[in-house]
Amino acid sequence: MSGRISKGAKRPAKKTKSAAPAALRELRAGRLRPEDYARNFADIHPALTHNEALVESERCYFCFDAPCQKACPTDIDIPLFIRQIAAANLRGAATTILSANILGGMCARVCPTETLCEAACVRETAEGKPVKIGLLQRHATDAMLAEPRHPFRRAAPSGKKIAVVGAGPAGLACAHRLAERGHAVTLFEAREKLGGLNEYGIAAYKTVEDFAQREVNFVLSIGGIEVKTATVLGKNLDLGQVRRSFDAVFLGIGLGDVNRLQLRGETSLKGVMDAVDFIARLRQARDLSKIAVGRRVVVVGGGMTAIDAAVQARRLGAEEVTIAYRRDEEAMKASLYERELARNEGVVIRHWAAPKALHGSDGQVRAISFSRTRILRGRFTLTDESFRLDCDMVLVAIGQILVDDGVGGAEMIALKEGRIVGDGDRRTSLPGVWAGGDCLYGGQDLTVSAVEDGKRAALSIDRTLQRVRAG
Repeated sequence: MSGRISKGAKRPAKKTKSAAPAALRELRAGRLRPEDYARNFADIHPALTHNEALVESERCYFCFDAPCQKACPTDIDIPLFIRQIAAANLRGAATTILSANILGGMCARVCPTETLCEAACVRETAEGKPVKIGLLQRHATDAMLAEPRHPFRRAAPSGKKIAVVGAGPAGLACAHRLAERGHAVTLFEAREKLGGLNEYGIAAYKTVEDFAQREVNFVLSIGGIEVKTATVLGKNLDLGQVRRSFDAVFLGIGLGDVNRLQLRGETSLKGVMDAVDFIARLRQARDLSKIAVGRRVVVVGGGMTAIDAAVQARRLGAEEVTIAYRRDEEAMKASLYERELARNEGVVIRHWAAPKALHGSDGQVRAISFSRTRILRGRFTLTDESFRLDCDMVLVAIGQILVDDGVGGAEMIALKEGRIVGDGDRRTSLPGVWAGGDCLYGGQDLTVSAVEDGKRAALSIDRTLQRVRAG
């Protein structure tokens, strides 16, 4: 019998690698029921009730020279505010917190307390069960934000004008402290909304009910802060002109770009995207069922962004999510708590894997291959071994970088390893210019650290301007 197919005969269907419909193989929206989205993106740490807060506050030993306070980058007097909660003085507790950290509400939600204050708690050392400092901080600050009046008042006008470029945590903290000292602040922001990564870069289940914007409004309510959005340093905002127009400048510009895989197909294959953009889309979405996610997702990276992207991909309905990181578990920047959260969501974390190639067909990513890595004679090394993960979505979370167009040229500021160099007061090499937050060299890339940068810079600016007035 001939192997030919006669004219008019029906040809057998061409075999494909997968018999699943394309809609199931590729990224798409609406994978879950409406009630699933609501449950999956509900507050991951529900607030304490009044009674729960009282009981928890009584667990605190109110230590002298408390180790928890030493572990807090903003130096909040933790024993004092917990004692105030125990005495049912929530306004006093919130004022204690906010006087040190004006974004104490967000920090209570997103700070890695398990590696900071709670890790230093005496009860953690003795019992392995620390006082729930983060939840107690949230209990107090939420009560304050529900009130119509601001806890702090502006000083008499100083007659000085300060430009704050970037309305993320560092910029907001700096602007608030300067306004409190009586200075007139103009806050320049590139995006439509203020808040920086608090608004655009944190997992949606960590900050629900538009909390980031409610906190922004609280910060601005002190008065004396003019806001100008859609202003980008190096484009429609010139640092030289800003320096000439203001008495001082604070740069809280963050890291405006991301590292790339530098692999063929990264910018052309559908399904390959930056994890920061993925998270931002989630945070700004009114309807999560409209956010497309793959059936099999691979996240490249080992930090908080990688964890947030991976967990949210699972909660959007991805069936398989894998985090691939080039080094070992100990080298991951994401905290142990966050890594365990990912694993509990069903995320697989694979180590010693460096991206090697993207594979696609019909314009859609289909797989990513990795080289196995190891440390050889103290150096990170690629081996000859490799493996491949089939996927229809790749999220890249290998770090962000500074866009320095606006701090170059005639207004050159000293940089180190791609970030701005500042001293202990966050003063840069350029006279009259301070900086803080993720753009500053040596930082911890934490909201709480950015707040401290902004606060310290504001106090330094205020001292400098006072000396100018006195002179």
